[in-house]
This record gives sequence, C-alpha cells and structure tokens, in this order.
Amino acid sequence: MSWIGDSAALAILSFDVDAEAPILVESRRHAQNPAAMSHQAYGPLVGVPRLLDLLADYSLPATFFVPGVTAERYPETVERIAAAGHEIAHHGGTHRSPLHLGEAAERADLQRGLAALERVGVRPDGYRTPSWEPSERTFDLLVEHRLRYDSTLMDDDRPYVLETAHGTLVELPPHWSLDDWNQYMYLPEPRSGSGTIQPPSRAVELWREELDGMRRHGCLFVLTMHPFLSGRPGRVEALRTLVEHALDAGDVEFVSCAEAARRALEDTSLPRRALRRY
Repeated sequence: MSWIGDSAALAILSFDVDAEAPILVESRRHAQNPAAMSHQAYGPLVGVPRLLDLLADYSLPATFFVPGVTAERYPETVERIAAAGHEIAHHGGTHRSPLHLGEAAERADLQRGLAALERVGVRPDGYRTPSWEPSERTFDLLVEHRLRYDSTLMDDDRPYVLETAHGTLVELPPHWSLDDWNQYMYLPEPRSGSGTIQPPSRAVELWREELDGMRRHGCLFVLTMHPFLSGRPGRVEALRTLVEHALDAGDVEFVSCAEAARRALEDTSLPRRALRRY
C-alpha cells in the first residue's frame, strides 16, 4: 500500500505549543519580563482554542507537539486538545535543543517530557526536536523510548524510514519554508525572529505555492505553526484560505502525523536511510 494512496499530496497541520518555553530556556531572567511572557502565553490561552475551532469547522485532524513544561503549566490546554480528538506528540521536556546537551541531559529532558504528557493521559507516538536541532544521539533515544516517528530532518519531502542502532523510525520531513516562525515571529527582548512581521497573505501565498508544487510531485506537506503566532485572528483566517484551497483542489488529504507514519510503515517501497555522519 502506498503511503500517499490516491491523493496528489498528504497535508499535515502541525502546531508546536511552545508557550513560554523557548524564552525561559534562553534565560530565566525573562520570567521577569511580563510583556514577553504574555506574548508567549497567548498560545495556550487564546491561540489553541481558536485553532481548534478552525479545525472543527472543516473536521480536520491535526498534530500538536507539546513540550513537557507546557503540559505542566497548561494541563487544561492539553486536555482540551485531546478532547477535540487531535494527536498530541512530544516536543522535548523544556524546549532545550538536544544539539547543545550531553547524553545524560538529553535523556533526562526526553524523559521529563514523556512523564509530563503521561500525567495528562497522553502516551505520544512521535516527536519533533525543539528548534529542529537534534544531536546524533537523538534518534537512537527516540527508538529506545518506543517513539514511532520524528518530524525534524529535512533531507526529503516524502516520508522515509530512518535506521538507528536500536531499530527504525519514520521520518516526516518538515522545512523552514513551511514554518510560521520565519513569517511572524518578532520579540524585541529577548530578540527573536527575523525582525520583520510578514502579512498573513504573504505567508499563505508561500505555503499555497509550496502545496501546489507538492501536489504535482506527490509529496508530504508538513506545515509547522505555533499557536502564539498563527492563533492570531488575521492569521487564522489566512490559514482558513489555505485549507479551503487544499479542499477545493480535491486531491489533498489531511492526516495527522501518526496516521502518516502508520501509512509509511505499511509502504515497503519507501527508502531506508541511516543518519549521515560527517
């Protein structure tokens, strides 16, 4: 069975519910910056409910990647996502980049995230590395902890099977061009983002053209969004236009990451690769 079925492309709407985690991991001193903290808290407080409403309008599945600290601070948000029937996946314990951690610290951070999600009733199937910065150990650790897929590596635009020393993992490749951070993120302190906030119409134009190209080439469209960014009103409505464009095309199927990974595992024609070492 082909992972893509009869569709021209599969589309994944994924949301990284980072909340305050990326700011606090940069420095605890930002905890004393109410403006920065409120900017991030908008995600679980306002953005997630608004995005859940949008998904419900079209009966679409989605995957929410949740750091452990977000699950600890906002358990009711995680429970609301689960109650709406969406997948919840692992996004690190504290949003620290594994690339900058030693082996013991990376393992502890991964386990903290798993424990936090399990306390709110979630056993995740998959993982996305914070900031898309894995270490060479990351994928072995994921298999060791019985995670079935990852969405971090960018060396394809279709799923593939990643071979590790401990077993295999499905890779669902994302890309920077399909990330709202590069379009919308701006904070003066701590300085973060490109420094320019793009209009939602420009972001959706980029994503629509990428989707149309992927429809032609039979690809996996993995859109990565953050509720504190894409949950704002104008951006939600722009996302709505993208969703309607995909639905009107008639050849795009929306799936969760877990469903894409399940189909990939059943497709024996997919390439199998080991992590390249340089």
